[in-house]
Amino acid sequence: MAFSNPISDLFGKSPIKPLQEHMSLVVRCSSQLEPFFTACIASEWDLASDIFDSISEDEDRADELKKQFRLNMPKNLFMPVSRADLLGILGHQDNIANLAKDICGIVLGRQMDIPKSLQSDFIGFIKSTIQASEQALKAINELDELLETGFAGQEVKFVQKLIKELDAKEQKVDKKERKLRLNLFKIENDLPPIHVMFLYNIIDNIGEIADTAENVGNRLELLIAK
Repeated sequence: MAFSNPISDLFGKSPIKPLQEHMSLVVRCSSQLEPFFTACIASEWDLASDIFDSISEDEDRADELKKQFRLNMPKNLFMPVSRADLLGILGHQDNIANLAKDICGIVLGRQMDIPKSLQSDFIGFIKSTIQASEQALKAINELDELLETGFAGQEVKFVQKLIKELDAKEQKVDKKERKLRLNLFKIENDLPPIHVMFLYNIIDNIGEIADTAENVGNRLELLIAK
């Protein structure tokens, strides 16, 4: 898939810009989880299918950018960050988009019903997960500023604050996930066992998006500490 600008233009003098663009695409994938599940709960499966197609397109674009990133990034960077560090961040970012697409693909393919008693908590859980991924994007968008300041001064403190806020958002997701799993446990005997199994799997994968967003922040924190 072609981009409006050549990948060489994206790189310019450093690989930071395409890394940030990749994260932006990744967050676009995760942010569509809320309208997707809202459509599913309303049994608007045609709308859910359209949203899934949009997520798939963004995930495909992120995949292409990931491939070009790996192919075009110089082996030796004249920067205070290593190629391995940036590839590590890229890998975690990529996992977020993959999870969002996989989650929606399973739910759409099975036209999964979310039990009414779980629906409110389920949407709240998804919203918190999206907020965690958006917070990770905020942190990654500061990477160029960190480089300009030589990983020193007020910019470091600002990014550390963003990462601390990301950790708090991920912990919030964990609490909502535990509550949701407990409430599902209470009603699981009233549901088909295979449906229960898939519901637990979907909940786990949504929670993993927040975990992976936190990993992006952790990788960035390691860069600051070097």
